[in-house]
Amino acid sequence: MATTIKRARAAARGAHDVGVEWAPADLALLEELKKAEALLPEDAPRALLSVRLSVFTDDTTSHVRQELDLRLHAREKGYRVVGVASDLNVSATKVPPWKRKSLGEWLNDRAPEFDALLFWKLDRLIRNMSDLSVMIQWAERYGKNLVSKNDPIDLSTALGTFLVTVIGGIAEIEARNTSTRVKSLWEYTKAQDAWLVGKPAYGYVTEEGRDGRPRLAVDPDARTALRWARRMALRGRSARFMVRCMIRSGLMGEGLTTTTLLRRLRNPATLGYRTEEHKNGGVRRSRLVLDRRGKPIPVAPQIFTQEEFDSLQAVLDARSRKQPTRRPGGATRFLGVIVCADCKGHMLVKKTSNKGRSYSYMRCTACRSGGLGIPAPDALYLAVSQRLLKALGSFPVQVREYTGASRARSDAVDPATLQDRWENVHNGETWRERWESGGLQALEEDTRRVGIKCEVTRTKVEGQRAPDVSLRILLPKDARDRLVIKQDAFTTGL
Repeated sequence: MATTIKRARAAARGAHDVGVEWAPADLALLEELKKAEALLPEDAPRALLSVRLSVFTDDTTSHVRQELDLRLHAREKGYRVVGVASDLNVSATKVPPWKRKSLGEWLNDRAPEFDALLFWKLDRLIRNMSDLSVMIQWAERYGKNLVSKNDPIDLSTALGTFLVTVIGGIAEIEARNTSTRVKSLWEYTKAQDAWLVGKPAYGYVTEEGRDGRPRLAVDPDARTALRWARRMALRGRSARFMVRCMIRSGLMGEGLTTTTLLRRLRNPATLGYRTEEHKNGGVRRSRLVLDRRGKPIPVAPQIFTQEEFDSLQAVLDARSRKQPTRRPGGATRFLGVIVCADCKGHMLVKKTSNKGRSYSYMRCTACRSGGLGIPAPDALYLAVSQRLLKALGSFPVQVREYTGASRARSDAVDPATLQDRWENVHNGETWRERWESGGLQALEEDTRRVGIKCEVTRTKVEGQRAPDVSLRILLPKDARDRLVIKQDAFTTGL
């Protein structure tokens, strides 16, 4: 019953996450502030509230408190609150404002709907000077104000513009200091036999040791899964077969992939040693952490002995195939666009060799054994391109542009122009001209962006190895609207 009431209240608030805890006093204050906003004049400046937390736990600063403080500040400034961009468990150091799920949508697509961006403190918005510089330039370009509740920041004043850079520098220094402390903590903890920080490798869980410090213990179900997978690998079973069995038995989750399974089988952490992630040429592996004497650091009971682990790696190495050098964009063109008509799986290009000659063909990722293979993928790409040019090539290319409100107030002025807005402007070329000049890559990118699909039907022809292929282009109903080019306002060098 309590959960139902909590969700009902959250749904009534509309702009808030369902399930977020709001105390009765907080809800009462929220309603009071909304009633005060309703009394503001129609032309009152509009405010978007930005709420962010790096780690969402009971010990962090309340996001509810942040929102209420910002609403109180908006009332003092005479702003009407039009929305709340709430991003929880988001690091300001790693994710800039325009790439956050909630705030990013407002900044990139809903800028005409607000006049000022309010945030609790500058470090709630950004954590480095480069992001701050981009945000200031964006605000100046679109006529927006940046206002902080707990810092003297307000771009509508000369002092506020100056102070924003000073405080931004301090925030960046604090972020760097935090990074240094975290790195120092890791350097200390990785040399300890206790498990003081971090997520254990697959196969292990944390528990309290006899000395009261957290220790690693073997997860019985994970141990069973890993040892079963090793036996299957030694018997010559494929990783794909093992994944199917794991998911069916419930030993591993539905999202298990062959890549994840192989990474777990190759992880030396199963020897009971401390490991760390290592990336080499795009390949992510775990490697042993060595002590000052160059010896592995034992932190847990073994799942595999050294002999068992070595024999498993030898089998996996023997089965792995040397993949050809990846070409830019991948081996498959129109990835995600060309799909199987039978199962809707993606069509991928595969390569094989026979008697020293290399062949390329296209197969489905979901059909059993890939279904009927399509030779000469380039011919299929050409057919898809011709269909798309015929369907969309004559449409004019439109670019979305931001237009500020008209200052005229006469009766002859269109009321719609009295507000900031996005307008679609024809840039003078057709989509055929754009795609012919940009090549297949430009056509691919736009087709994928719009959400166009091309269904491929393969029919077996008696006495012929290659199937008969037919195509069907599926255009979204709003394809012309989706084709509109939305320029990125936050690219480097704005």
